[in-house]
Parts: sequence; structure tokens; C-alpha cells
Amino acid sequence: MKTDELVLLLATGVEPVEPHPVGRRHAVAVGVGLLGAGALMLILLGLRPDLAEAVRRPMFWIKLAFVAGLAWASLLAAMRLSRPGMGLAWVPAALAAPALAIWILGAFVLAGAAPAERPGSVFGTTWTSCPWLIALLSVPAFVALFWAMRGLAPTQLPLSGAAAGLLAGSLGALVYCLHCPELAAPFLGTWYLLGMLIPALIGGLLGPRLLRW
Repeated sequence: MKTDELVLLLATGVEPVEPHPVGRRHAVAVGVGLLGAGALMLILLGLRPDLAEAVRRPMFWIKLAFVAGLAWASLLAAMRLSRPGMGLAWVPAALAAPALAIWILGAFVLAGAAPAERPGSVFGTTWTSCPWLIALLSVPAFVALFWAMRGLAPTQLPLSGAAAGLLAGSLGALVYCLHCPELAAPFLGTWYLLGMLIPALIGGLLGPRLLRW
């Protein structure tokens, strides 16, 4: 076979590749996840009644920044892991930064609180339900992100599933902020983080099965 014939054969039936498939699929998944989490929150929980007052407090925005920071870092992790052979590089440091920041703030809060006030800062009034509600609100994003990753080419399947799960948990927590009355940094660094880690753990366990290609 001549070179020209080989090139013609290889080019037969070739279709244009969708530009930026990783970013596009994850953008769709994040959008669907946020809309789904928002709908679940409004139907099952509702907005906190004092939201207009809460947004005037600095800790409300610190809470949002903590969760949004984890969402951004886990999105970077999910996008990198959606490409074959791509490592995480500096992303683990970006994932650790929001958690370390809220833990440091929480340590200052506990150090400055009276001993009788410290349990309330850690447990609040919703610690038994908070992690599970965050995990529940993460379900739409979890499904959408696994759809996005399955259509790409992840090779580190447990890690990819965990990244998708952590992103789903972060999106669920972001929406949950509009319902949750808790603002204490020790509470956020414990129960919010646990709520986001639940779908991450499930994603890591399901990744080898659901992301195989």
C-alpha cells in the first residue's frame, strides 16, 4: 500500500473532535448538580428564614469561601484525572488549603471561648443531620459528574471517583449553606467536611466499577 492510500484510508470517516471536551462536560455536570441540589434543598429543607440577616455576617461568607474553595480544587482534580495519565501535580495542596484554613480559624475560636461554650462551637444544634443532608444534596451532582467522567478517559479510577465524589459533596454543601444556620468554624471544619467526604468515599469505592472504559 502506498503512503497516499494509507493516509486516505486512515482519514476516511474521521469526524471533527469536540473542542475542550473535559471542560465542557464538567461544566454541564456542575450546572446540573447545582440545579438539582438547589431543587432538593428548596423542596426538602427550604431556605433559612433569616438568610437576609445572615448574609451580613462575615462568617457566612467565610463558610461559603471554605466550601467554594474545596469545590474549585476538587473540580481541578476531577478535570485533570479525566485525562489519561494526567497527575494531580499541585492540586492536593489546593485541596488541603481550605481545610487547613478553617481548622486554624476553628482553633482560634475554641482557644478564645469559655470551656462551657466549646462543645456548642463544635456540635452546634444540627451535627447529627448536617453530614447526611450534605451527602443527600450531593446526589444530583454525583450522578452528573460520573456521567461526565465516564465519557472521557480517566485511568486512575478510584482516585477519579473520589475526586468526582468530593466535588459533588462540595456542590451539595455549597447549596446547603443557604439552609444551614451553623456558622461556627469548628462546626464547619468537622461536620461540613465530613458531609463532603461521604460522597468522596463512595465515589472512590464506585470509581473502578462505574468509570471503567
